[in-house]
Amino acid sequence: MPRHPFIKASFPDPDLTPRKIAKRLMLHLTRIRIDRAAVDPDEQDEEKLYDLACMGRLDGVSLTPEDHTRVDRRAARFHERKLRMSWIGHLERSGRDKLSVLKGGVALAAITDEHQADTLAASLHAEMPWMSAATEYAWHAMRRSVREGHVGFRLPPVILDGPPGIGKTRWARRLGDLIGTTSTIIDATAEAASFAVVGCQRGWSGARPGRVLEHILTDLAGNPFIIIDELDKAGRTRSDRGQSYGLAEGPLPLLEPGTAHDWTCPYYRVRLDMSRLSWVLLTNSLAPVPEPLLSRCTMLKMNELNLADLLGFAEREGLARGLSEASVHAITARDADRGRAAPQGTRGGAGPPRRRDRGVNIGDPVAPGSRRAWKATVSRGDRHDEKTAK
Repeated sequence: MPRHPFIKASFPDPDLTPRKIAKRLMLHLTRIRIDRAAVDPDEQDEEKLYDLACMGRLDGVSLTPEDHTRVDRRAARFHERKLRMSWIGHLERSGRDKLSVLKGGVALAAITDEHQADTLAASLHAEMPWMSAATEYAWHAMRRSVREGHVGFRLPPVILDGPPGIGKTRWARRLGDLIGTTSTIIDATAEAASFAVVGCQRGWSGARPGRVLEHILTDLAGNPFIIIDELDKAGRTRSDRGQSYGLAEGPLPLLEPGTAHDWTCPYYRVRLDMSRLSWVLLTNSLAPVPEPLLSRCTMLKMNELNLADLLGFAEREGLARGLSEASVHAITARDADRGRAAPQGTRGGAGPPRRRDRGVNIGDPVAPGSRRAWKATVSRGDRHDEKTAK
């Protein structure tokens, strides 16, 4: 799997401290003064020559405290300039250590040829045929990635809009697995602000990098699948100054390859190449989704899952998890019987509709002495009187 530069910064040698730089400069100064004094010392080891010069035991060669002070200042300036040129000099040692894992680049999962694209799409469609619209979209994207010679695969931003429980999240994760990359899920109902996606600037209480960057730092994958679930239910956070931070606005700069290619993390304040991320946004309704986000994504409408698709999925999952054919048949046959036995007007065999009599649901529990109990008693008494009269 090819590696790709991800962070636009260099990493100086962590062992190159001002103290070690100063020592190297002092050794060099010692050698220069020995040559100027035309001294031929018996000892040739630089470390021992340095010690002898500091103690004044070399004829014509000495290192004064002023020499040490001047060298220390020069070593500190050199170290500071080295950090500044690396673009991470503003970070503390702990921050530089966390980002150092990106020194060798990140892995990119790629589609090698169109045959692989066809094979992956066929496999995904066989597992989840009711998601054919999304699978076809991914198939075209994989073939286009091969034709255009992309280093790593990137699925253009897409919104899968459909009823809950049809497997939108599973489809997105499964596509990432087939391609060979990782994925992370951000639940919009649990993350109200954009900080969960892009991170928060230092100085705020609870400041931290975004979930997307944390995932990349952990798995070192340069083109993971970022799945935002329940996007239409995302809330908004307002600061004391009235500024709004909605989760739906967080991904906006990362959805455009041009801006994502040179994106600055608000937490670490370093430039990163986030242009190869695959964004899959999941909704049950497009109405609450803001227009700027809709304009940057392709919208695909997913249909309801029918009984035949559900039975086929259950059969494949059962066999994949090692269940016997008899067990799988018992599960699918039972569910099929439930589907056939469901009366018209009910959902999935939930039972016959409950009869209502004078505002009371027959079969509902009622508290003794309550108004509903009295109405139920009157209802039963009326029916008993009718039978007696007949």
